Amino acid sequence: MAFGRGGEVLVAFVVALCMSATKLEAQLHMGYYDKTCPQAEFVVMDEVKKAVAGNIGFAAALVRMHFHDCFVRGCDGSILIDSTPNNMAEKDAPPNNPSMVGFEIIDNAKKRLEAECKRTVSCADILAFAARDAVVLTGGFFYKVLAGRRDGKVSIANETLTNLPPPSFDLNQLTQSFAQKGLSQDEMIFLSGAHTIGRSHCSSFSNRLDNFNSTFSQDPSLDPAYAGQLKQECPNTSSGANQVVPMDPNSPNTFDTSYYSNILANRGLFTSDQTLMSTPATAAKVRQNAADWLGFQKKFGKAMRKMGKIGVLTGSEGEIRCNCRVVNGFY
Repeated sequence: MAFGRGGEVLVAFVVALCMSATKLEAQLHMGYYDKTCPQAEFVVMDEVKKAVAGNIGFAAALVRMHFHDCFVRGCDGSILIDSTPNNMAEKDAPPNNPSMVGFEIIDNAKKRLEAECKRTVSCADILAFAARDAVVLTGGFFYKVLAGRRDGKVSIANETLTNLPPPSFDLNQLTQSFAQKGLSQDEMIFLSGAHTIGRSHCSSFSNRLDNFNSTFSQDPSLDPAYAGQLKQECPNTSSGANQVVPMDPNSPNTFDTSYYSNILANRGLFTSDQTLMSTPATAAKVRQNAADWLGFQKKFGKAMRKMGKIGVLTGSEGEIRCNCRVVNGFY
């Protein structure tokens, strides 16, 4: 069939309109499951609540899991995929294994949601909801989560090494790492506040306690009394790599601003924590967050929403996994 010029213009307009509509429909938004699976967020909260009641440590694990998911391939649930004989997945890479726990919480929520709303709620969205719920259940503010993510089909262990900032990063490295994901330095500082809950393996900071560099045996930016305490809790860093300590010893299970107060006292556990005092501008943000609990909670929620949009798959991209551990083609 042939069109005259007017017909060509009309077709071009219709195609452009359809593409625009598709793009708009593909955007994340609040209340995404209100009609298709109205119980989605309630089910996830229920599973997180049960898990945290049994082990408060799961709260920090879920927040960390969401962060590690979003920084590798975007927030597509790829961290939830199991390894296969032919591929080592993200969850088994050194930054995640063996410290990453809580996958069964996502599994339990997914199983219930598949029974209620088959192939409707993505694993990536379940993880985003669960991270928010973990914050709330440890005393943090409720923030609305944008939804509509689709699940990825690829998970590669080596990609974690080039995308996840390690605890040894300095301020410039951290800032660059977050900038590559579209996050500002301020947002990086707010998101770092998640270290107010949870625990760390001694191996993640042992370099600050012994043989720090050719000049100092111990990191000079670390409070000596705190360093002594850590040495007692991690008596042999070479053989005690599996020992854990709270990241915020003052209130390890409460989502508060104590993390920032610790940094002001030179008691940031990681190099990547204490480095937030490196410049007058970042130090001012640390002081502001330490003194303003309400302001920090609001800004943290806003930063989490923005992080949750990194590299998302929407519309017809990706898939809705039936089992969060397995790509549908292998299920």
